[in-house]
Amino acid sequence: MTVLRSLIFQTLLYIWIIVPGILCLPLLILPRRALVWSARLWCRGVMGLLAGTVGLTYRVRGRELIPEAPAVFASKHQSAWDTVAAEILIPDAAIIIKKELQPVPLFGWYLWKHGMIAVDRQAGPRALKRLVADARAVLDAGRPVLIYPEGTRTAPGERKPYLPGVAALYLHLGVPVVPVALNSGVLWARRSFVKQPGRVDVEFLAPILPGLDRKRFLAELEERIETATAALVAGALVGKSVGNMAASPHRSV
Repeated sequence: MTVLRSLIFQTLLYIWIIVPGILCLPLLILPRRALVWSARLWCRGVMGLLAGTVGLTYRVRGRELIPEAPAVFASKHQSAWDTVAAEILIPDAAIIIKKELQPVPLFGWYLWKHGMIAVDRQAGPRALKRLVADARAVLDAGRPVLIYPEGTRTAPGERKPYLPGVAALYLHLGVPVVPVALNSGVLWARRSFVKQPGRVDVEFLAPILPGLDRKRFLAELEERIETATAALVAGALVGKSVGNMAASPHRSV
């Protein structure tokens, strides 16, 4: 049944990508806010499809910890779910993306129009300088910045080194960095067709205020994100196990 529901979701998702992707082309010549509004609506549509077909929902905690002024959000990244949810959880955020995505027809055009920050990861120090400059312009415009410190998706329980980009933003921008933990990979695994029913938990953690040196900041950021993420993943795995037991006709009484 889970596979069938995932197939239904995937079919509807392709339609939801292709049809709006074509119909929204005129937005590329309209003011940016029109595209941002449409992107938010599209992402809510994806979340609705997930809930209606797969039974995958989400819950957010810690919103009260988000600073009122624009800040940098540093989030764990486990699933494609995260990038869709970002438009809803952190409205109008400029997400740090790899430069290779920009030339992709339609998708890359919309990313450019939305105002995402593309990074050439092969450019070394020059890329960090450009990243900081672009992020400063975004913050000055009143928008938040979202970065995935590990630079790629990691499976639940997996850890990768935190890359220099997040430290560069913290040290040079002088704004709080908000750690974000989540457990999306338990239900929507990386490179997996099957999406599991259940609830993704997202948690905004206490901001790390400016003033730490690079080493202390990275240690603090990683400790907060990884500790909270491990707790959320453990809770999701327990819930998933209980759900499987309840669904089994041969479960023990």
